[in-house]
Amino acid sequence: MKRRVFAIQYTLKSKDGELIDSSEKDQPLTFLEGAGQIIPALEDQIKDLLEGQKKNVKLAAEEAYGMPEEKMKMDVAKKELAHIPDLKVGGYLRLDLGEQTKVVRITQMNDETVTLDGNHPLAGQALEFDVEMVLVREATSEELAHGHAHGLHGHSHH
Repeated sequence: MKRRVFAIQYTLKSKDGELIDSSEKDQPLTFLEGAGQIIPALEDQIKDLLEGQKKNVKLAAEEAYGMPEEKMKMDVAKKELAHIPDLKVGGYLRLDLGEQTKVVRITQMNDETVTLDGNHPLAGQALEFDVEMVLVREATSEELAHGHAHGLHGHSHH
């Protein structure tokens, strides 16, 4: 079976109906099937939609970004981050860990320590997506080689 490219218009809400994110009008989210570019459980729920079809998808926290893990949190001495201007709760830092980069959120601060949280900001939350399938097409050989979609019609280059 050939891999496909999908383009969706979506709205993401919390289980309480609070708007979290959405695609912009006439700018659908484009992704390559099976490339891990969207939540796998969401992809599984929408992969059989035809162009123009809509679906409401509710995902439990475990199906979305998982549950927060304590091992993803750490306290760092505030003096070790003194070189970073404007540290504040809710801010993000990019940590260079040699082979990889990790983005962490500052969740607490006091005079001595800063708590960094590497969990996804939506970990622990049930999510609800309203999805409209805008486009389904076969992936180009270039997209397959690069591991991602090249726009709606496969012609956008990077």
